[in-house]
Amino acid sequence: MKTLIEMAHEVYGEGRFWTEDELLKLKRLVDLARADEREACAKVIESHGPFLANGAMLAEAIRARGQA
Repeated sequence: MKTLIEMAHEVYGEGRFWTEDELLKLKRLVDLARADEREACAKVIESHGPFLANGAMLAEAIRARGQA
């Protein structure tokens, strides 16, 4: 998984310098986007429950990644 700085450099270029406040806001945005994507993935797995062995366990494992 890419770090926040790696993603910022990919979008804005290597020469961009970030204030602490900007980095905190970017980190919050990335955290929200990752949590949203984890939840979307977990819901897809849950929706396939009858067809996917251990679907509930897999969905919880995906959600738990955000707790670490």
